[in-house]
This record gives sequence, structure tokens and C-alpha cells, in this order.
Amino acid sequence: MSKSAMIMARTTPDLKKDVEKILKKLGMSTTEAINIFLSQIRLLQGLPFDVKIPNKTTRETFKKTDEGKELVKCKDADDMFKKLGI
Repeated sequence: MSKSAMIMARTTPDLKKDVEKILKKLGMSTTEAINIFLSQIRLLQGLPFDVKIPNKTTRETFKKTDEGKELVKCKDADDMFKKLGI
């Protein structure tokens, strides 16, 4: 089937520029990425990722980390795994 249907959407110039850089590294165009996204919606009969409103604990954690509070800093991956008890 020929690709003749058009979708027009607006976004911020910065988002468009950043996404196009990433897609270029992946070897695809914005149109190809949008078609993949739309194909996944059709295949899954919904969005290909969860869309949720964060719960209270998650919102509080985001707020703390945004403020630089209660962060655990690690020297490297080994240090991180040690602190995680793994």
C-alpha cells in the first residue's frame, strides 16, 4: 500500500533536533520512527509502554533526587553492586 496519509504534529524545536540526532545515529528518519511507533500501537492495541501517574512514594523520591537529597553515590559498578548487596 502506498504511503499517502499525512500526519501533522507540533513539537518544540529542541525536542525535534535532539530526537533527529538520535535517530540519525540509529540510521532512521523521523518518519520511519513514527511508522514503527504506530505499527507497535496497532500490534499491541495500545501504547508500547506503560503510561502511569507516579504514586506518592515515587513522586517524593523524584523530588528528593531532583534536589540532590538522599542520593547514594558510587565510585564504579563494583561499588554500586556492593552497596546494593549483590
